[in-house]
Amino acid sequence: MRKEIKMANQIARFFESQPGDNAAAVAAHINDNWSPTMRAELLARTEDPELHDLVRAALPLLRGVVRA
Repeated sequence: MRKEIKMANQIARFFESQPGDNAAAVAAHINDNWSPTMRAELLARTEDPELHDLVRAALPLLRGVVRA
């Protein structure tokens, strides 16, 4: 498992037990604490089957995402 996926999944597991918009919380944490390079590495692996569903839900909220 890639480092970025492992880290993102750990963040998701923490926030899934918290109240509120969990996907937004995951995205906010990643946006605030990860470099653009790390976010790009994660975004390059959106199809990885190991990616937590909550991370998938947070992906459109990450800075650097190009919206069509």
